[in-house]
Amino acid sequence: MKKILLSLGLAIATMASAQVLNVQSVERLNLPSGDVKVAGISQDGSFVLLTGNDNKGLKKVDVATGKTEVLSEAAGAGFNAQIAADGQSVIYRERVLAKDKTFTTQMMKRTFGEQQAKRLAAPTRSPRPLALTDNMEAARPVLSIEDRQLMITIGGVTSQLSPLGEQYSYIWPSLSPDGQRVLFYVSGKGAYVSDLHGQNLMFLGRGVRAPQWYNNNVIVGMNDKDNGEVVLSSEIVAVNLQGDHQVLTSGIVAMYPYAATGKIVCSGLQGETYMITVE
Repeated sequence: MKKILLSLGLAIATMASAQVLNVQSVERLNLPSGDVKVAGISQDGSFVLLTGNDNKGLKKVDVATGKTEVLSEAAGAGFNAQIAADGQSVIYRERVLAKDKTFTTQMMKRTFGEQQAKRLAAPTRSPRPLALTDNMEAARPVLSIEDRQLMITIGGVTSQLSPLGEQYSYIWPSLSPDGQRVLFYVSGKGAYVSDLHGQNLMFLGRGVRAPQWYNNNVIVGMNDKDNGEVVLSSEIVAVNLQGDHQVLTSGIVAMYPYAATGKIVCSGLQGETYMITVE
């Protein structure tokens, strides 16, 4: 599939700070745009997940060919969808209107190439953490948000973590690839990393929103600015646990990164998909 290679003079920022990742290229992929955004990338970078800006629907799109497979058209399917480690299936949520006219959530698994999804559990108002529902990573801790608080589930037992205290709202939690560290964002404060007990806190910065692990030492996120109504600018940044900081993009509006080995994908303001190749 044809890719649009951006001018490196525009796409890769000249940095005075230490280099965290070696950026090889920034490309706009020739994928569907408009009212869509990136919802994930396979570990080998061969396909991406796309969803609506309101997280409705979920599609698997091959990066090389553009071949598209519709996985779900349900509301909520694009929120925190999880690709299996083997790249053969995805677990996602679907919002369901119950008989009492209230919304519940059911967990679904779709194996790529199959016509029907498998429901993992009956609809509930308090869905279980995704990774435990199909035993994909049952031995690993699972992070979730409940009533704006950061929760951790270990061995099927869920407890509150919330390292900065209950007075804050927590979003965007994720576990490091080795399962030893917790990454999260505190509204009004910034991004942090802690151990599994909420100790040994490390502050990454305010401008590392929607943070994602690239590897056990590097986190990518977005530094976005708006006027309260529209996004004015946004760039993808990388930080490491040694405190180094690097801007990976410039000259484009790039938001909500997802990382794979050697690849970072992100969304543009008009629904474009960009791929940053790094080493």
